[in-house]
Amino acid sequence: MMLGNLFENLRGLQVRAGSAGRSHNLARSLAIGGACLIALCLAGQAQAAPAGCAALQAKYPAWKGKTLVNAINPHTPGYEAIDPKDPDKYVGFDIDLGEQIGECLGFKLTYKAVTFAALLTTLSSGQADIVISDIYATEERAKAADFITYSKVFDGVLVAKGNPKKITGINTSMCGAAAAENTGFVEVPLVQDLIPKCKAEGKPEPTLQLYDNNANCIQAILAGRADTYVNDVNTVDQAVKANPDKLEKAIAVTIPYSVGIAVPKNKPEFRDAVLAALIEIQKAGIHMDLLKKWDLDVNNFKEPDILSVN
Repeated sequence: MMLGNLFENLRGLQVRAGSAGRSHNLARSLAIGGACLIALCLAGQAQAAPAGCAALQAKYPAWKGKTLVNAINPHTPGYEAIDPKDPDKYVGFDIDLGEQIGECLGFKLTYKAVTFAALLTTLSSGQADIVISDIYATEERAKAADFITYSKVFDGVLVAKGNPKKITGINTSMCGAAAAENTGFVEVPLVQDLIPKCKAEGKPEPTLQLYDNNANCIQAILAGRADTYVNDVNTVDQAVKANPDKLEKAIAVTIPYSVGIAVPKNKPEFRDAVLAALIEIQKAGIHMDLLKKWDLDVNNFKEPDILSVN
């Protein structure tokens, strides 16, 4: 409803209340209630459209009114997951952040669900326009796509309740342990790097079980097939929260990466537009609000920058 029409309707309500012999207090209450409603409308508009977005749509008009495809691996609760109330929708921090970027630049998003290992190949093949799916930006991955980084990375080490293997991190305490990991995750080579170290200490080497999503990795520990799973600390915390009697976080470790939004390497203008939109979203406080909404650690917040490798 337009604000002008809202004012007219409220004034009409006051006149009708007076002509029917209603009290002055009723009219006054209606006016106060209307003022509050107007304030809420204005607040909602400010949240939905940060101040600088209009200028960005003028500066980057190529994507205004378009519908773009976001490739996601929807198995990370808190970030991107299938909506439990509607299996045709996705929910999470990354979903909301992508929608905010789209609103700022004037485009809509649809989604293409793929395995984690297929995220960047889906992007580079032209089947998707963007990847916002809790993917770590690394030098190796930046050979295939440009990244706009937006989150610090802290990994958690998930283990069975009681930590029977006494795992203390990505170190030789994992010798002889079975580690469940996602195919293509940066944690895979970190575990593989332990093999010669374990041999040097005369200990059995760790083994890897590769899966297509977080849920299967977590299930491997619950079923007793794997001893540990190393991933984003918020993902690990969510798993412990869902299974407090069966799982625990052994420790949190620092990983020298950032989470990033991936875009095609041949579209630098789009990359710069997404960066500019993300800056506006952060300035408006929306990024921090979304972290709190999805119960993610606010210490993950970082100012965005670009990772691009020629």
